[in-house]
Amino acid sequence: MVFDESSSDEVLMQAYQNGDNRAFELLFQRHSSRVYGFLLNQLKDRAQADDVFQGTFLKLHKARRHYDPSFPFGPWLFTVCKSVLVDHFRRKGRNREDLREDLIAAAVDERTQEKSGPAVSLEGLPANQRVAIELRFGDELSFEAIAKKLETSPANVRQLVSRGIHKLRSLRAHKEHGDDDER
Repeated sequence: MVFDESSSDEVLMQAYQNGDNRAFELLFQRHSSRVYGFLLNQLKDRAQADDVFQGTFLKLHKARRHYDPSFPFGPWLFTVCKSVLVDHFRRKGRNREDLREDLIAAAVDERTQEKSGPAVSLEGLPANQRVAIELRFGDELSFEAIAKKLETSPANVRQLVSRGIHKLRSLRAHKEHGDDDER
């Protein structure tokens, strides 16, 4: 597969799936600082962030054959990262409710790398988005498993989760600016 430094992440990941390590190097250059910043914000400890960071890219390597290039690479990478983070929290003895709240906050904060914004409630979401987010981050179900439970397609579940996270970000932004009317 032919690619260069301007190739999309998805093209690079396909090349990496086909054994091209240079493609991985480019992906790592593009995303490593964002992943590390996210982990440092979540963990507040460099040694722990280093461990989870290394685990994230190791898991990406091991799971690279499962990547579907029809989906954006960035969210897939952060799904891998969050999975490693969940395992880390479990080893540290975090309870399920705290972990669930942390994962939802992490999903909302993924793009900004900040965890300082005001908390927002899932109650501000439409029921279908709230349930999809709870099943995804609270119960850690796959999109396929959620689709079966909700009797819809995995693509629709991805859309529900994405829209729900976007809505939570929007609600938080309104709170940050002192807007009491969240809807």
